[in-house]
Amino acid sequence: MTSMADWPVVLPPAGLADARLFFTDHEWDTIDAATARILPTDHEPGAREAHVVRFIDRYLSGVEYVYAAADGSGFLQMDGKLADAWRARIADLGAIYRQGVRDLDAIALGQFGADFVALGEDEQDVVLERLSGAPKPGPVTRVDSDGNPTIQVYAFDDGLDFFELLVSHTRQGFYGDPIYGGNHDRVGWEVIGFPGPESLKATIDGTYSVREYYVQEFDWRDLIPHLRGEAGS
Repeated sequence: MTSMADWPVVLPPAGLADARLFFTDHEWDTIDAATARILPTDHEPGAREAHVVRFIDRYLSGVEYVYAAADGSGFLQMDGKLADAWRARIADLGAIYRQGVRDLDAIALGQFGADFVALGEDEQDVVLERLSGAPKPGPVTRVDSDGNPTIQVYAFDDGLDFFELLVSHTRQGFYGDPIYGGNHDRVGWEVIGFPGPESLKATIDGTYSVREYYVQEFDWRDLIPHLRGEAGS
């Protein structure tokens, strides 16, 4: 197998913007509405402003938007068994999403007499509670009382149900690099105060660095929670 550095780079087609690559119009609108309840717009941008649905749509469309080229010029072209494995995996995820949209509409129709996308925000929250089997969570903070991060993204999609996929992909689309279709205008980074690179190229040509954010002097007990209670460590 050749190194990824040797894979051909394919440029995204002109005029891609908000083209529907996987979702139907109804599915797109439904997922857009659902992600907007997971990361709602308040005094700061939410999933809708970040175009999270576009990120999910591209991800589910095939293997064309899986690996961005290191310089941000396009996407690496996969082939052979690796591409086949990815297509099979993404096909499974796509099927979960399509069934998930049907489930959202079924719950919405049964309880409120309209499709999910036609409901008000409070009613959509009720549908998502029914779907997830859990009450709507309260406001999310960046860290808990012990200083540990509270927002975790699943490393893999495999084995997740629709709601878990939707939450994980909403976070990825909001905070990930804009080249993948989400984080439009870098709004996700702005919300958390992350300056971020202007492009992926800036991360490899030396024009972008996070050195100024490195902690120069620290105690390991401040960085590793389980060491905090070990005196003299």
